[in-house]
Amino acid sequence: MTEIYVTAVMPCLNEANTLGICIDKAQRAFRDLGIAGEIVVADNGSSDASVSIAESRNARVVHEPRKGYGSALMAGIAAARGAIVIMADADDSYDWTSLGDYIRKIEEGFDLVIGNRFKGGIEPGAMPALHRYVGNPLLSTLARAMYRVPIADFHCGMRAFTRDAFLRMDVRTPGMEFATAMVINAAQAGLRIAEIPTRLYPDKRHRPPHLRTFRDGWRHLRFMLTYAPDWLYLAPGGLLSIVGILGMALLAGGPMAAGSVKLGIHFLALASMFALLGANVIGFGLLARLIDARRNPIAANSSFGRLLSVFTLERGLLLGMALAASGLAIDAWILFEWIARGYGDMAGTVHIAFVASTVFLLGVNAIFGVFLLNMVREERTP
Repeated sequence: MTEIYVTAVMPCLNEANTLGICIDKAQRAFRDLGIAGEIVVADNGSSDASVSIAESRNARVVHEPRKGYGSALMAGIAAARGAIVIMADADDSYDWTSLGDYIRKIEEGFDLVIGNRFKGGIEPGAMPALHRYVGNPLLSTLARAMYRVPIADFHCGMRAFTRDAFLRMDVRTPGMEFATAMVINAAQAGLRIAEIPTRLYPDKRHRPPHLRTFRDGWRHLRFMLTYAPDWLYLAPGGLLSIVGILGMALLAGGPMAAGSVKLGIHFLALASMFALLGANVIGFGLLARLIDARRNPIAANSSFGRLLSVFTLERGLLLGMALAASGLAIDAWILFEWIARGYGDMAGTVHIAFVASTVFLLGVNAIFGVFLLNMVREERTP
Protein backbone atom coordinates (compact mmCIF):
# COMPACT_ATOMS: atom_id res chain seq x y z
CA MET A 1 0.00 0.00 0.00
CA THR A 2 1.38 3.41 -1.02
CA GLU A 3 2.27 5.62 1.92
CA ILE A 4 0.22 8.80 1.95
CA TYR A 5 2.32 11.97 1.88
CA VAL A 6 -0.34 14.71 1.86
CA THR A 7 -3.91 14.72 3.17
CA ALA A 8 -6.34 17.36 1.93
CA VAL A 9 -9.00 18.01 4.57
CA MET A 10 -12.24 19.67 3.48
CA PRO A 11 -14.84 20.62 6.12
CA CYS A 12 -18.26 20.12 4.63
CA LEU A 13 -21.83 21.12 5.42
CA ASN A 14 -24.15 21.00 2.42
CA GLU A 15 -21.50 21.76 -0.22
CA ALA A 16 -22.97 19.63 -3.03
CA ASN A 17 -22.58 22.43 -5.59
CA THR A 18 -18.84 22.85 -5.08
CA LEU A 19 -17.42 19.82 -3.26
CA GLY A 20 -16.85 17.83 -6.44
CA ILE A 21 -14.98 20.76 -8.01
CA CYS A 22 -12.66 21.02 -4.99
CA ILE A 23 -11.98 17.28 -4.89
CA ASP A 24 -11.18 17.22 -8.61
CA LYS A 25 -8.76 20.15 -8.22
CA ALA A 26 -6.97 18.55 -5.26
CA GLN A 27 -6.63 15.23 -7.09
CA ARG A 28 -5.26 17.04 -10.12
CA ALA A 29 -2.72 18.80 -7.91
CA PHE A 30 -1.58 15.45 -6.48
CA ARG A 31 -1.10 14.07 -10.01
CA ASP A 32 0.76 17.15 -11.24
CA LEU A 33 3.07 17.11 -8.22
CA GLY A 34 3.62 13.37 -8.47
CA ILE A 35 2.83 12.75 -4.80
CA ALA A 36 0.67 10.23 -3.00
CA GLY A 37 -2.27 12.12 -1.56
CA GLU A 38 -5.67 11.48 -0.08
CA ILE A 39 -8.78 13.60 0.40
CA VAL A 40 -10.71 13.54 3.65
CA VAL A 41 -14.13 15.17 3.66
CA ALA A 42 -15.15 16.03 7.22
CA ASP A 43 -18.92 16.04 6.95
CA ASN A 44 -20.74 18.01 9.63
CA GLY A 45 -24.23 16.67 9.01
CA SER A 46 -24.95 17.47 5.36
CA SER A 47 -28.51 16.91 4.21
CA ASP A 48 -27.74 17.25 0.49
CA ALA A 49 -25.72 15.02 -1.84
CA SER A 50 -22.31 16.06 -0.46
CA VAL A 51 -21.45 12.65 1.01
CA SER A 52 -22.35 10.70 -2.13
CA ILE A 53 -20.40 13.17 -4.29
CA ALA A 54 -17.31 12.72 -2.10
CA GLU A 55 -17.57 8.94 -2.11
CA SER A 56 -18.07 8.82 -5.88
CA ARG A 57 -14.72 10.58 -6.27
CA ASN A 58 -12.90 8.19 -3.92
CA ALA A 59 -12.62 10.73 -1.11
CA ARG A 60 -12.73 9.37 2.41
CA VAL A 61 -15.70 10.72 4.39
CA VAL A 62 -15.50 11.28 8.14
CA HIS A 63 -18.77 12.05 9.90
CA GLU A 64 -18.63 14.56 12.77
CA PRO A 65 -21.94 14.98 14.66
CA ARG A 66 -20.70 17.88 16.82
CA LYS A 67 -21.56 21.06 14.97
CA GLY A 68 -18.97 23.67 14.17
CA TYR A 69 -16.17 24.55 11.78
CA GLY A 70 -13.54 23.57 14.31
CA SER A 71 -15.27 20.31 15.21
CA ALA A 72 -15.37 19.24 11.57
CA LEU A 73 -11.73 20.12 11.00
CA MET A 74 -10.53 18.35 14.14
CA ALA A 75 -12.33 15.19 13.02
CA GLY A 76 -10.87 15.40 9.53
CA ILE A 77 -7.34 16.08 10.74
CA ALA A 78 -7.54 13.24 13.27
CA ALA A 79 -8.40 10.88 10.39
CA ALA A 80 -5.56 12.12 8.16
CA ARG A 81 -2.87 9.60 7.21
CA GLY A 82 -0.52 12.00 5.45
CA ALA A 83 2.61 13.48 7.01
CA ILE A 84 1.42 16.86 5.72
CA VAL A 85 -2.15 18.10 6.13
CA ILE A 86 -3.65 20.87 4.00
CA MET A 87 -7.03 22.32 4.92
CA ALA A 88 -9.30 24.67 3.00
CA ASP A 89 -13.00 25.27 2.52
CA ALA A 90 -15.05 23.13 0.16
CA ASP A 91 -16.89 26.07 -1.46
CA ASP A 92 -14.24 26.66 -4.18
CA SER A 93 -13.18 29.99 -2.68
CA TYR A 94 -9.58 28.73 -2.45
CA ASP A 95 -7.59 27.21 -5.30
CA TRP A 96 -7.00 23.57 -4.44
CA THR A 97 -4.57 23.28 -7.38
CA SER A 98 -2.08 25.53 -5.52
CA LEU A 99 -1.12 22.85 -2.98
CA GLY A 100 2.47 22.82 -4.20
CA ASP A 101 3.24 26.25 -2.72
CA TYR A 102 2.15 25.08 0.72
CA ILE A 103 3.93 21.74 0.50
CA ARG A 104 7.22 23.38 -0.48
CA LYS A 105 7.09 25.68 2.55
CA ILE A 106 6.52 22.71 4.85
CA GLU A 107 9.44 20.91 3.19
CA GLU A 108 11.60 23.98 3.91
CA GLY A 109 11.11 23.28 7.61
CA PHE A 110 8.07 25.33 8.58
CA ASP A 111 5.51 23.70 10.87
CA LEU A 112 2.50 25.82 9.86
CA VAL A 113 1.92 27.64 6.58
CA ILE A 114 -0.94 30.13 6.34
CA GLY A 115 -2.33 31.87 3.29
CA ASN A 116 -2.49 35.65 3.09
CA ARG A 117 -5.49 36.75 1.07
CA PHE A 118 -4.58 40.43 1.25
CA LYS A 119 -1.23 39.77 -0.45
CA GLY A 120 -2.53 37.12 -2.82
CA GLY A 121 -5.52 39.13 -3.96
CA ILE A 122 -9.23 39.16 -3.22
CA GLU A 123 -11.49 38.82 -6.23
CA PRO A 124 -14.51 41.16 -6.46
CA GLY A 125 -17.36 39.72 -4.43
CA ALA A 126 -15.14 37.21 -2.63
CA MET A 127 -15.21 38.96 0.76
CA PRO A 128 -17.78 41.38 2.21
CA ALA A 129 -16.48 44.94 2.60
CA LEU A 130 -17.06 44.85 6.37
CA HIS A 131 -14.83 41.77 6.67
CA ARG A 132 -12.19 43.05 4.25
CA TYR A 133 -11.72 46.57 5.57
CA VAL A 134 -12.77 46.30 9.22
CA GLY A 135 -13.19 42.82 10.72
CA ASN A 136 -10.17 40.93 9.41
CA PRO A 137 -7.63 43.79 9.65
CA LEU A 138 -8.80 44.79 13.13
CA LEU A 139 -8.81 41.28 14.60
CA SER A 140 -5.49 40.41 12.94
CA THR A 141 -3.89 43.61 14.26
CA LEU A 142 -5.12 42.89 17.79
CA ALA A 143 -3.87 39.31 17.61
CA ARG A 144 -0.43 40.42 16.38
CA ALA A 145 -0.15 42.92 19.22
CA MET A 146 -1.41 40.55 21.92
CA TYR A 147 0.57 37.48 20.90
CA ARG A 148 3.49 38.96 18.92
CA VAL A 149 2.87 36.74 15.93
CA PRO A 150 3.97 38.32 12.61
CA ILE A 151 0.95 37.06 10.66
CA ALA A 152 -1.06 39.56 8.61
CA ASP A 153 -4.11 37.39 7.86
CA PHE A 154 -5.09 35.38 10.93
CA HIS A 155 -8.31 34.10 9.39
CA CYS A 156 -7.30 32.70 6.03
CA GLY A 157 -8.92 29.28 5.74
CA MET A 158 -6.21 27.65 3.62
CA ARG A 159 -3.35 26.25 5.69
CA ALA A 160 -0.79 23.46 5.73
CA PHE A 161 0.93 21.82 8.69
CA THR A 162 2.49 18.57 9.77
CA ARG A 163 0.52 16.12 11.86
CA ASP A 164 3.10 16.37 14.63
CA ALA A 165 2.78 20.17 14.65
CA PHE A 166 -0.99 19.96 14.95
CA LEU A 167 -0.68 17.72 18.00
CA ARG A 168 1.63 20.28 19.58
CA MET A 169 -0.86 23.07 18.83
CA ASP A 170 -3.47 21.26 20.93
CA VAL A 171 -6.38 23.15 19.32
CA ARG A 172 -9.75 22.29 20.87
CA THR A 173 -12.11 25.08 19.81
CA PRO A 174 -15.25 23.88 17.99
CA GLY A 175 -16.29 27.05 16.16
CA MET A 176 -14.90 29.56 13.69
CA GLU A 177 -12.36 30.69 16.30
CA PHE A 178 -10.46 27.50 15.41
CA ALA A 179 -8.46 29.56 12.88
CA THR A 180 -7.28 32.05 15.50
CA ALA A 181 -6.61 29.37 18.10
CA MET A 182 -4.40 27.46 15.68
CA VAL A 183 -2.09 30.42 15.05
CA ILE A 184 -1.91 31.48 18.70
CA ASN A 185 -1.27 27.97 19.98
CA ALA A 186 1.34 27.35 17.30
CA ALA A 187 3.18 30.53 18.27
CA GLN A 188 3.03 29.70 21.97
CA ALA A 189 4.34 26.20 21.26
CA GLY A 190 7.35 27.70 19.51
CA LEU A 191 6.46 26.35 16.05
CA ARG A 192 7.84 27.88 12.86
CA ILE A 193 5.10 29.76 11.00
CA ALA A 194 5.19 31.03 7.42
CA GLU A 195 2.72 33.05 5.36
CA ILE A 196 2.30 32.88 1.59
CA PRO A 197 0.11 34.89 -0.82
CA THR A 198 -3.18 33.12 -1.50
CA ARG A 199 -5.92 34.28 -3.84
CA LEU A 200 -9.51 34.33 -2.62
CA TYR A 201 -12.29 33.73 -5.14
CA PRO A 202 -16.05 34.21 -4.83
CA ASP A 203 -17.49 30.96 -3.55
CA LYS A 204 -19.79 28.98 -5.81
CA ARG A 205 -22.31 27.96 -3.16
CA HIS A 206 -26.07 28.29 -3.63
CA ARG A 207 -26.83 28.60 0.08
CA PRO A 208 -26.33 31.25 2.79
CA PRO A 209 -22.78 31.39 4.21
CA HIS A 210 -22.03 29.50 7.41
CA LEU A 211 -20.05 32.50 8.69
CA ARG A 212 -22.01 34.92 10.90
CA THR A 213 -20.23 38.28 10.99
CA PHE A 214 -20.82 39.47 14.55
CA ARG A 215 -21.26 36.09 16.24
CA ASP A 216 -18.08 34.63 14.79
CA GLY A 217 -16.15 37.90 15.09
CA TRP A 218 -17.00 37.93 18.78
CA ARG A 219 -15.88 34.30 19.13
CA HIS A 220 -12.47 35.21 17.67
CA LEU A 221 -12.14 38.25 19.95
CA ARG A 222 -13.34 36.28 22.97
CA PHE A 223 -10.68 33.64 22.43
CA MET A 224 -7.93 36.22 21.98
CA LEU A 225 -8.85 38.08 25.17
CA THR A 226 -9.34 34.92 27.23
CA TYR A 227 -5.80 33.73 26.58
CA ALA A 228 -4.11 37.16 26.79
CA PRO A 229 -4.16 37.89 30.55
CA ASP A 230 -1.53 40.61 30.20
CA TRP A 231 -3.91 42.60 28.02
CA LEU A 232 -7.17 41.70 29.71
CA TYR A 233 -6.06 41.96 33.34
CA LEU A 234 -2.51 43.08 34.05
CA ALA A 235 -2.31 46.17 31.82
CA PRO A 236 -5.65 47.74 32.87
CA GLY A 237 -5.18 46.57 36.47
CA GLY A 238 -1.74 48.14 36.60
CA LEU A 239 -3.02 51.41 35.15
CA LEU A 240 -5.89 51.57 37.64
CA SER A 241 -3.53 50.85 40.52
CA ILE A 242 -1.04 53.54 39.50
CA VAL A 243 -3.75 56.19 39.09
CA GLY A 244 -5.33 55.17 42.41
CA ILE A 245 -2.08 55.17 44.38
CA LEU A 246 -0.99 58.53 42.95
CA GLY A 247 -4.40 60.02 43.74
CA MET A 248 -4.28 58.78 47.32
CA ALA A 249 -0.73 60.06 47.78
CA LEU A 250 -1.72 63.53 46.58
CA LEU A 251 -4.89 63.76 48.68
CA ALA A 252 -3.78 61.92 51.83
CA GLY A 253 -3.02 65.16 53.67
CA GLY A 254 -6.27 66.89 52.76
CA PRO A 255 -8.03 68.64 49.86
CA MET A 256 -6.02 70.19 47.02
CA ALA A 257 -6.76 73.16 44.80
CA ALA A 258 -5.31 74.27 41.48
CA GLY A 259 -6.88 77.57 40.61
CA SER A 260 -10.62 77.11 40.54
CA VAL A 261 -10.31 73.30 40.47
CA LYS A 262 -10.67 71.70 43.89
CA LEU A 263 -10.03 68.05 44.68
CA GLY A 264 -11.47 66.75 47.91
CA ILE A 265 -12.84 63.67 49.59
CA HIS A 266 -14.88 62.61 46.55
CA PHE A 267 -11.76 62.34 44.41
CA LEU A 268 -9.98 60.51 47.22
CA ALA A 269 -12.84 57.99 47.27
CA LEU A 270 -12.42 57.58 43.51
CA ALA A 271 -8.67 57.05 43.88
CA SER A 272 -9.28 54.48 46.61
CA MET A 273 -11.73 52.65 44.36
CA PHE A 274 -9.20 52.63 41.50
CA ALA A 275 -6.47 51.23 43.76
CA LEU A 276 -8.67 48.45 45.13
CA LEU A 277 -10.14 47.60 41.74
CA GLY A 278 -6.71 47.60 40.11
CA ALA A 279 -5.29 45.27 42.76
CA ASN A 280 -8.18 42.84 42.32
CA VAL A 281 -7.86 42.87 38.53
CA ILE A 282 -4.10 42.24 38.82
CA GLY A 283 -4.87 39.32 41.13
CA PHE A 284 -7.21 37.84 38.52
CA GLY A 285 -4.49 38.34 35.92
CA LEU A 286 -1.89 36.50 37.99
CA LEU A 287 -4.33 33.66 38.51
CA ALA A 288 -5.05 33.56 34.77
CA ARG A 289 -1.31 33.45 34.01
CA LEU A 290 -0.87 30.52 36.38
CA ILE A 291 -3.74 28.63 34.78
CA ASP A 292 -2.29 29.40 31.34
CA ALA A 293 1.08 28.05 32.49
CA ARG A 294 -0.61 24.75 33.34
CA ARG A 295 -2.15 24.65 29.86
CA ASN A 296 0.91 25.87 28.01
CA PRO A 297 4.45 24.76 28.99
CA ILE A 298 5.92 27.66 26.99
CA ALA A 299 4.21 30.12 29.35
CA ALA A 300 5.51 28.20 32.35
CA ASN A 301 9.10 28.81 31.22
CA SER A 302 8.57 32.50 30.40
CA SER A 303 9.81 35.48 32.39
CA PHE A 304 6.53 35.34 34.31
CA GLY A 305 7.29 31.76 35.32
CA ARG A 306 10.69 32.83 36.59
CA LEU A 307 9.12 35.71 38.51
CA LEU A 308 6.74 33.30 40.23
CA SER A 309 9.67 31.19 41.38
CA VAL A 310 11.02 34.27 43.19
CA PHE A 311 7.68 35.58 44.47
CA THR A 312 6.91 32.80 46.94
CA LEU A 313 3.91 32.40 49.23
CA GLU A 314 5.96 33.59 52.18
CA ARG A 315 7.10 36.75 50.41
CA GLY A 316 3.55 37.47 49.33
CA LEU A 317 2.35 37.03 52.89
CA LEU A 318 5.03 39.41 54.16
CA LEU A 319 3.94 42.03 51.64
CA GLY A 320 0.26 41.61 52.56
CA MET A 321 0.95 41.73 56.27
CA ALA A 322 3.15 44.82 55.87
CA LEU A 323 0.36 46.65 54.03
CA ALA A 324 -2.30 45.58 56.52
CA ALA A 325 -0.10 46.52 59.47
CA SER A 326 0.64 49.93 57.94
CA GLY A 327 -3.06 50.64 57.51
CA LEU A 328 -3.82 49.53 61.06
CA ALA A 329 -0.95 51.60 62.45
CA ILE A 330 -2.31 54.77 60.84
CA ASP A 331 -5.82 53.99 62.09
CA ALA A 332 -4.40 53.38 65.58
CA TRP A 333 -2.67 56.75 65.49
CA ILE A 334 -5.96 58.42 64.50
CA LEU A 335 -7.70 56.62 67.38
CA PHE A 336 -5.11 57.82 69.90
CA GLU A 337 -5.38 61.37 68.54
CA TRP A 338 -9.15 61.22 68.95
CA ILE A 339 -8.79 60.09 72.56
CA ALA A 340 -6.11 62.69 73.26
CA ARG A 341 -8.39 65.44 71.97
CA GLY A 342 -11.19 64.42 74.28
CA TYR A 343 -13.24 62.48 71.72
CA GLY A 344 -13.88 65.62 69.73
CA ASP A 345 -14.22 66.37 66.03
CA MET A 346 -11.59 64.68 63.82
CA ALA A 347 -12.60 66.14 60.46
CA GLY A 348 -8.97 66.91 59.66
CA THR A 349 -8.03 63.22 59.61
CA VAL A 350 -10.74 61.99 57.24
CA HIS A 351 -8.40 61.88 54.23
CA ILE A 352 -5.63 59.98 55.96
CA ALA A 353 -8.19 57.60 57.49
CA PHE A 354 -9.51 56.87 53.99
CA VAL A 355 -6.00 56.07 52.81
CA ALA A 356 -5.29 53.90 55.86
CA SER A 357 -8.44 51.84 55.32
CA THR A 358 -7.57 51.34 51.65
CA VAL A 359 -4.01 50.22 52.45
CA PHE A 360 -5.37 47.80 55.06
CA LEU A 361 -7.83 46.30 52.56
CA LEU A 362 -5.06 45.96 49.95
CA GLY A 363 -3.01 44.03 52.48
CA VAL A 364 -5.87 41.70 53.43
CA ASN A 365 -6.60 41.09 49.74
CA ALA A 366 -2.94 40.23 49.16
CA ILE A 367 -2.86 37.76 52.07
CA PHE A 368 -5.85 35.76 50.87
CA GLY A 369 -4.87 36.16 47.22
CA VAL A 370 -1.41 34.65 47.58
CA PHE A 371 -2.90 31.57 49.23
CA LEU A 372 -5.21 31.10 46.24
CA LEU A 373 -2.34 31.61 43.81
CA ASN A 374 -0.21 29.15 45.75
CA MET A 375 -2.95 26.53 45.64
CA VAL A 376 -3.04 26.75 41.84
CA ARG A 377 0.76 26.75 41.65
CA GLU A 378 1.08 23.69 43.90
CA GLU A 379 -1.47 21.87 41.77
CA ARG A 380 0.64 22.67 38.71
CA THR A 381 3.79 21.27 40.29
CA PRO A 382 4.03 17.43 40.12
